Amino acid sequence: MMKNLYDVQQLLEKYGVLVHVGKRIWDIELMTIELDNIYHTNLLDQHDYLIVKTILQREHEYEERKERDAKGKKL
Repeated sequence: MMKNLYDVQQLLEKYGVLVHVGKRIWDIELMTIELDNIYHTNLLDQHDYLIVKTILQREHEYEERKERDAKGKKL
């Protein structure tokens, strides 16, 4: 069962997708695009797709919060 971003990375690797852009939030955004592409080609069932989308959304929100908090501390 997939629970975290590492699990998502492992799933994407099964489809030959390796993502490393350099910034975690950008990686998550690119993983989301790649996941959508895999799903729309019917290689992934809806259940797994929705679980992975939820994980990616949670991780993206976490990264946004982290960036917002860091900016607030700099002011």
